[in-house]
Amino acid sequence: MTIPSQYVTIQEVAALAEVSPKTVSRVLNNEPGVHVDTRNRILQAIEQLDYQPNVNARGLAGDRSFLIGLFCDKPGDYLSEFQAGAVQRCRESDFHLMVEPWDSDSPDVGRQVNTLLRQLRLEGVILLPPLSDHPVILGKLADKAIPIVRIASRLEPSDSPSVGIDDYAAGRRMTRHLLELGHRRIGFILGKTGRGATDERYRGFRDEMEASGTAVDTDLVKPGNSVFADGLVCADLILRSPSPPTAIFASNDDTAAAVISVARRMGLSLPDELSVAGFDDAPVASMIWPELTTIRQPVAALARTATDLIIEHSPRRRGWPDPVPHRLLDFELVVRDSTVPPNRWAS
Repeated sequence: MTIPSQYVTIQEVAALAEVSPKTVSRVLNNEPGVHVDTRNRILQAIEQLDYQPNVNARGLAGDRSFLIGLFCDKPGDYLSEFQAGAVQRCRESDFHLMVEPWDSDSPDVGRQVNTLLRQLRLEGVILLPPLSDHPVILGKLADKAIPIVRIASRLEPSDSPSVGIDDYAAGRRMTRHLLELGHRRIGFILGKTGRGATDERYRGFRDEMEASGTAVDTDLVKPGNSVFADGLVCADLILRSPSPPTAIFASNDDTAAAVISVARRMGLSLPDELSVAGFDDAPVASMIWPELTTIRQPVAALARTATDLIIEHSPRRRGWPDPVPHRLLDFELVVRDSTVPPNRWAS
């Protein structure tokens, strides 16, 4: 008679693999120091017996919960890609990911976070912006001594790790691309207020314009809030200005798509009469026409890096390594059909 997998014990796995239960436990916990042949033999035994470890018992025995929290503000393309990368990394080490959305503007968010932390024993928490800078949430996690990794934080490097890209350098790189094409009147749509990425991308734009000797017309700079609907309003204001730009750089792809929508409604020929650039390389960037020139963020890699920091961090160790890890991953300028030299068909 076949033994149901839920009744297979670690001792039976150890007996089949001809090792001690402790060695099986080390393999299950992805601990180093197990010879590769021994590890493979144990994994084969687990597969053969269809052994399913009790995650709760595993956590109690090792003082670990094997549960990682991913705290976010609002769902979207970025969250979907980030979640996929984090889940993949978790599965490689038999961890589990819990995605928890919070309303960062809610006055009740502190109590809600407290309730969650009382109910669950989290191994660590990854904070997506703007929660990566939210003082109440940061305070609640600090009170419980829960390790955190901050994504795209605007805070200076601190006692908790951070992962992101160099938004300032990326802002300069995209602006330089537009300048090299010959654009001099360039509009800019800001991202969500209070986010470090918003400040850094605009600072990069402004500094690159200044370095080229090109003035920034503040009448062509509008707050788009990273939302398509707000991008429509911004684009309309910018394109109806007395001296409209030949290019617009939007802080994210959703607002860049809004620019393209408004420009078409106004009868502009794209990209010949207006170049448009975005940021993130979200799915919408290759779903619209012209396809969008943008900055590609390695979102899945950011997720894996952040998740790996928590998985490799032992609660038995006091604090993070010294120095605390602050990882910047590479971005990529993706040039598509939405950016060309200004008035390229003019005689």
